[in-house]
This record gives sequence, structure tokens and C-alpha cells, in this order.
Amino acid sequence: MKIEIWSDILCPFCYIGKRRLEKALASFDHAQDVEIQWRSFELDPQANPTPGENQYVRLAKKYGNTEAWARQMSANMAQSAAEEGLAFNFDTVVPANSLRAHRLVHLAARHGRQDAAKERLFKAYLEEGLNINDVPTLIRLATELELPTAEVEQLLTSNQFEQEVRYDEYQAQQLGIRGVPYFVFEDKYAVSGAQPTELFREVLEKVWAEARPQPVQLAGTDGAACGLDGSAC
Repeated sequence: MKIEIWSDILCPFCYIGKRRLEKALASFDHAQDVEIQWRSFELDPQANPTPGENQYVRLAKKYGNTEAWARQMSANMAQSAAEEGLAFNFDTVVPANSLRAHRLVHLAARHGRQDAAKERLFKAYLEEGLNINDVPTLIRLATELELPTAEVEQLLTSNQFEQEVRYDEYQAQQLGIRGVPYFVFEDKYAVSGAQPTELFREVLEKVWAEARPQPVQLAGTDGAACGLDGSAC
């Protein structure tokens, strides 16, 4: 089963949604047959934060509201995250442009480390107060992920993988995605937002059952059930 997830590293609900999906997969019998592909989505492609500006001021400006409102909204979000075992710290969040981080995730995918890269970047931004647009910081995180140093340096001194990021965003546009996280199961079912774990579990079961229908059962002469392949007879 393929699951594509459009998300932005700057998006707190994307990290929460990731955890809830993972919890659903933990109790899904066929989790080993699930392939997750992360797709890029920039909530603010033109982001150029003022140095030293905190997250609350940025949110207040973006939504035309007060800093007090931004702090309360962030506190509520941190509480939701805590329920999923995440420790958001909005006091230390460094507002940033996420394009470089998205490109790093694409590089990590080439080495089978895409999910690990997404996880590390979410944690760096939302829990550790790291600047995910800072080149030395990204190099250090890439080293933790055991990505080849030469490839990381090439990435961060070029526009490598930017076209792949843009293509992900083009696909999002074609699908009418206006917010993230956005989950697409087997190119058929979509789930928008950080939905409860129970809903993800229901979707997993439904999609699996529809993609792999059970064999038709025929009644045997002795009343036992026989599969069409004869395996039970």
C-alpha cells in the first residue's frame, strides 16, 4: 500500500499527523507492506523572516491578530502534541524558509532515509529551536542521518532537487490541496489534516480490504469451506 503525504516541516499539525499515522500503523497487521512517500509543500514559499523575530510575532502578523492570541493558539497546539508524545517548544522556534530542508528530504530519499530525515527536521524545528534554513545546521543534521557529506555539500551550494520540490507542489495544486498534512492512500482515498489515530486505522483497513479482496468461498460437500485455489480442501 502506498501512502503519499504532503507536508511542510514548518507545520506543527504535520508532525502531529505523522505520529498519529505511525500509531495507527503500529496496530495494522500489514504495516510491513506500507510504503510512505513524503511530498513537499511550502506553506509560505516567500518566507524571509526578520532575524530575531519570534514565532508569536510572526503568527500575529500573518493572521492579523494579537501576540497574545498567537501564544494561546500555540499553547493549545503544544498540548495536542504532548498527547502524542511530542514536546513542542514554540518559545524557541526559529521562523525560517523551508525550501532547503525540503530539498534535503529529497536527497535523503535517494539513500532510503526520507522518513528519518523528515522526523529529524520536524524535531529540530519544533522541539529543539534550530534554524532549518541554516546551512551549517543542515550539514550537522545530514551527518546525523549518515548522508554522504559530498552530496550534502553539493545540495546546499546549488539548487539541486528544487525541481522535485516544485513538482510535488504542482501535484498538490492539481489535487486541490490547500492545507497540510494531506494523506493520499493508494491514489484513491485522501485524508486532510492531523486526524485521530482511529480514523487512520479505519482508512488503512478499508484501503487494504478493497485492494486485496478475500477469495470467494464455496461450500464443500461436507459443509466445510473451500477456497477457489483449493488450498483449504
